[in-house]
Amino acid sequence: MAQMDPKQEKTWGMLCHLSALGVFLFPLGNIIGPLIVWLVKKDESSFVDDQGKESLNFQISFTIYCIIAAILIIVVIGIILLIALGIVFLILVIMAAVKANEGEEFRYPLTIRLIS
Repeated sequence: MAQMDPKQEKTWGMLCHLSALGVFLFPLGNIIGPLIVWLVKKDESSFVDDQGKESLNFQISFTIYCIIAAILIIVVIGIILLIALGIVFLILVIMAAVKANEGEEFRYPLTIRLIS
């Protein structure tokens, strides 16, 4: 595994999380952004590999939760759930990016670990 310097590791780790904000640009951007960053840089840093997997797992889980909430719009509670999910999404992605930029591994809560 080729190594990158610690500053680059922190930056790419942070980008693994921030690239999820691509959901505001195109559908499934929250999965495609972290996937691209992870695939390109995972072999250069174990930290980026770990944070890329963590971000992808959360984004896949988040997408599943949003689909369930969208279905629940039929019984009105889905609207409230989608708003809550959006707020939680922004807060957690920002927290993860800050932690990664500090060189700390971040673990998202309520995440289904599909990629290990």
